[in-house]
Amino acid sequence: MADAEPLMRRYEGAARGRGVAAAGWRLCLAHRFEERRQPYCASDVPLADVLRHVGLGLRYFRWWYKKTRTEKKYPFINLLSAVPLQQIYGCPLGGIGGGTITRGWRGEFCRWQLNPGLYHYETVIADQFTVCLRRKGQTVYQQVLSVEKPSTLQGWNWGYCGHYAFYHALYPRAWTVYELPGQNVVLTCRQVSPVIPHDYQDSSLPVGVFIWEVENGNDEDVDVSIMFSLQNGMGTKEDERGGHWNEPFTFEKEGKQVVGVLLHHCTPVNPFTLAISAREKAGTRVTHFTAFSPTGSGKEVWQDLLQDGRLDSPAGRSTPTEKGQVVAAAVCTSCTVPARGHRTLELALAWDMPCVHFGSKEKLHLRRYTRFFSSKGDAAPALSHHALTHYEKWEKKIDAWQKPILENSHLPPWYKSALFNELYFLTDGGTIWVELPPDCRAEDVQGPAGAGLSQLLPVLREYGRFAYLEGQEYRMYNTYDVHFYASFALIMLWPKLQISLQYDIAVTVVNEDVQPRQYLMCGQTAQVKLKNVVPHDIGEPDDEPWQRVNAYLIHDTATWKDLNLKFVLQVYRDYYLTHDSLYLQDMWPVCQAVMESELKFDTDNDGLIENGGFADQTYDAWVVTGASAYCGGLWLAAVCMMCKMAEVLGDGETLQKYTAILQKGKEAFERLLWNGKYYNYDSSGSVASSSIMSDQCAGQWFLGACGLDQGQFEVFPKSHVVSALKTIFEKNVMGFAGGTMGAVNGMTPDGVPDTSSLQSNEVWIGVVYALAATMIQEGLVREGFHTAEGCYRTVWEQLGMAFQTPEAYCEKKIFRSLAYMRPLSIWSMQLALENRGNQALAPAGPTQANSLNP
Repeated sequence: MADAEPLMRRYEGAARGRGVAAAGWRLCLAHRFEERRQPYCASDVPLADVLRHVGLGLRYFRWWYKKTRTEKKYPFINLLSAVPLQQIYGCPLGGIGGGTITRGWRGEFCRWQLNPGLYHYETVIADQFTVCLRRKGQTVYQQVLSVEKPSTLQGWNWGYCGHYAFYHALYPRAWTVYELPGQNVVLTCRQVSPVIPHDYQDSSLPVGVFIWEVENGNDEDVDVSIMFSLQNGMGTKEDERGGHWNEPFTFEKEGKQVVGVLLHHCTPVNPFTLAISAREKAGTRVTHFTAFSPTGSGKEVWQDLLQDGRLDSPAGRSTPTEKGQVVAAAVCTSCTVPARGHRTLELALAWDMPCVHFGSKEKLHLRRYTRFFSSKGDAAPALSHHALTHYEKWEKKIDAWQKPILENSHLPPWYKSALFNELYFLTDGGTIWVELPPDCRAEDVQGPAGAGLSQLLPVLREYGRFAYLEGQEYRMYNTYDVHFYASFALIMLWPKLQISLQYDIAVTVVNEDVQPRQYLMCGQTAQVKLKNVVPHDIGEPDDEPWQRVNAYLIHDTATWKDLNLKFVLQVYRDYYLTHDSLYLQDMWPVCQAVMESELKFDTDNDGLIENGGFADQTYDAWVVTGASAYCGGLWLAAVCMMCKMAEVLGDGETLQKYTAILQKGKEAFERLLWNGKYYNYDSSGSVASSSIMSDQCAGQWFLGACGLDQGQFEVFPKSHVVSALKTIFEKNVMGFAGGTMGAVNGMTPDGVPDTSSLQSNEVWIGVVYALAATMIQEGLVREGFHTAEGCYRTVWEQLGMAFQTPEAYCEKKIFRSLAYMRPLSIWSMQLALENRGNQALAPAGPTQANSLNP
């Protein structure tokens, strides 16, 4: 990207002059508009090695056919059709839980998630920004700021040369710089969404703001207009169903005025209104075009703008569309930029879908933002006004949050990019954040057995219910074995959402669902949910989340070994970071119940649980038998935390019980699994039992994050932990793909990847970030950063998977499950650094011999 440097330097100077995140702009994900990447392919079918079993394949296919063809719904995992990789995505727009609209790095509006958990991967060609320049009363330049050359709207001037544009993103903001050829004018579009840590109001708003900084390098004034056009809809068949209509609006409050167009999308289920608008202030004029056809030539709009740099601004609403007809609108903001001067134009996009049904259509849910804005479907003007008059405050808060990390010279630039940009999934993970109904009673949310949770109703009433998908392809909400990794982002940035999520899980734990269900892996029938067992997930968007849990049908997860343990570990971690004693008191009986349920897996009473000879944990295609490093380590960490919680709460009897279990279990763990260098995968004695698992120190990871890894609470000998981590670094990291792709999940002692299952031969990005955090906790800081850097370089630079980080990839250009929850675990690296006093690595060091820098 050497040819981009002059343009980047120009932007840097302008940004510094106006205080626009200059400290971090070079550290972002960055693209030239002209860039292209080599194709990569998805695994033909996730869990492919499992599906080779004919019985499972037939069972899945029958279920899939019924789900998709008879019920007309989406499967929770579509093993027969992966979402294709498109290397086009940029920073998504919108706050938490109100839906998202993703702009690509070349300016496309190309990924839509307005209906909870449902995605439309459509580039809507009419959704564009257009610039018009006028000098001395004459239009001298008018261009759609897009490199596309579509077959529609051919009356517009398309084909902007990508050589003159540059994009960079640092979530929740993005910058696009356009140098207008031959005009000596530079436009910088700054995209801002209200994603603000510890903010539970504005962070819920479904809005995005586009601040256009215009620099005039000429010796004469120039009149500049920015037109924002938008189609009524998301580019789906619903756009043509008829009955949609547009209308102009003006909204004034406290002397500040916003002008725009409302695009009412009138579907039978989950109708919504889009709003495009601009702020009208001294020296700025806002005009609009209420309705035009995005499937025609578009000449009426183009010529209108070309004539005087403004739009005609007709009054009144448009006629509702006929079936098969599509409608769009445009808003234009204009100003005069003095010679050698600078001006700012502000535009916004808002969407108002206040009341939503999930697929079952049983319950109507009010989104979180309706607490602060109307729930009647008429909030778009007020949302637009709020966004355009508050974005400066949002940016100050974002700067205050990000600046200490961005200005820390000991942290490598790639890490700063990964840390913030991976947060996209908190909003774009099918995320839903809803209010409890005002008349909701305790029994409505706690079920028959949840009366002991005294803070359940107060927490849910104050902070609502939060849920996000395991992945955009793996469509289950709050998948708990995966959230275990991702939860660090929530507890560090929006802790009340983590507490709310935990209360919802706790309610599910103490209740049961006795409905029978056939599981695809074994073909056997069992009840959906057992009492005192943590659910795999809280449901799917095509059904009724929270009401019916465990959408996952591959295994009966009541026999999984990790779910209960991950609940206990998160409870104490949450308490440790928030000091919320009421939360701990509420969760303590639930922790006792799930641990008592877990004890049945200690079949030989040696203080250590055993795995059951099948894939009974988050690695749901990787068989494990007997004592295991992963589940055994989680078990001992959970037992340790039970001791600590009992001590805090003064429960001497429970403290004595779990102290005895811990002593036995530690001895058994070391005896059965330690081989002198690392902990064996399991104790089965099979060919794969000596595999080096990259995630073998997961229990130590959580203990270290909570300060329980030394002294009286030391569970795993420090020397053993460090030896295991060094072995992983040597074998799974440096011995895999030349040390440039992170850590492979399983590696044989001979230095060959473990191919006993699909998953042992994969790299899981979220696991790698957790491993890196563990290394940092144990003083292996350079090793940790080198390990994590491999994943960042592979996903964000080599694979071109910006803002769609997958669950997994293999060494040879195969990936699985785009846009996945687990990589949010990178925030555990930040916690580890903060616990060490923000010490990190200098730019050079011993592991740089295999540097991944381009």
